[in-house]
Amino acid sequence: MRGLTGVSLADLAEAVGLSKSGIFKHFDSKEDMHMAVVEAVMDRFAEVIWKPAEALTPGRERLEVIFERWLHWAEEEWPDSGCPVTALSVELDDQPGPLRDLLHKRLQGWRKTMVREFRALRDPPLSEAEAQAAYFQMKSFVLGHSDSRRMMGDDDAKRSANAAFEALLDRTCRAAA
Repeated sequence: MRGLTGVSLADLAEAVGLSKSGIFKHFDSKEDMHMAVVEAVMDRFAEVIWKPAEALTPGRERLEVIFERWLHWAEEEWPDSGCPVTALSVELDDQPGPLRDLLHKRLQGWRKTMVREFRALRDPPLSEAEAQAAYFQMKSFVLGHSDSRRMMGDDDAKRSANAAFEALLDRTCRAAA
């Protein structure tokens, strides 16, 4: 597997049945093509995961929908390849440059949104550190679900992930003593 940065304009041209010069009508460079892919993946990620929950009141119900949609994203939207955001993160985490910067910026925006959602779980709100820790756990459950389901063949991975997330919400909703 070559990853995103291993895909050339010639590869794309062949895959879509255009000439390389035809591809240049859409992208000025290979890097522009890669940036467009990252933007498209992150836009789709938001469309699938955030949009169905956006109209809900901040708090537990919204977070439950987001978590369910995130599992759906990895399991149903990308059944053969797994989550492309995870694949991009692994591929680009040690490759400085504009492509990594773009992905980092988009993931930071997602993290900021999720921390805000966790802060809204209770009154008084969770501290920033508590909300960050809760988001870290939520993301860990998503990654664990994907690994258990895809690599380990665990048919019960979704139930396990949901149980872990519900326990996190139960703990996090309780006010500190």
